[in-house]
Amino acid sequence: MPRVKGGTTTRRRHKKVLKLTRGHRASSHSLYKRAHESMLHSLSYAYRHRRERKRDMRRLWIVRINAATREHDLPYNKFMHGLIRAGVSLDRKILADMAVRDSAAFVQLVEIARGQR
Repeated sequence: MPRVKGGTTTRRRHKKVLKLTRGHRASSHSLYKRAHESMLHSLSYAYRHRRERKRDMRRLWIVRINAATREHDLPYNKFMHGLIRAGVSLDRKILADMAVRDSAAFVQLVEIARGQR
């Protein structure tokens, strides 16, 4: 049985890696060996940052809620504690959105939280 060379398979694999590394710097988008290393790093960074984005968004929401509640002389921790005691179950994403877009409704929430102290 004759030996089969894997030219087409190898070429496809190389092209796939080089396509993934388009936009990378220097030889890491044109030389296969460097591109493969660059691809492995970039995919691991992407995996990690997908999880970090969730943390970053939560921190952003908390900062926005804190800024909005402090305008009404109530710190974030007292506001959240008051909402929990009042039985208001809105997550931080919704609260931050209300603080930015619907300030009248947010003021009502602040008053509810203040009444529970």
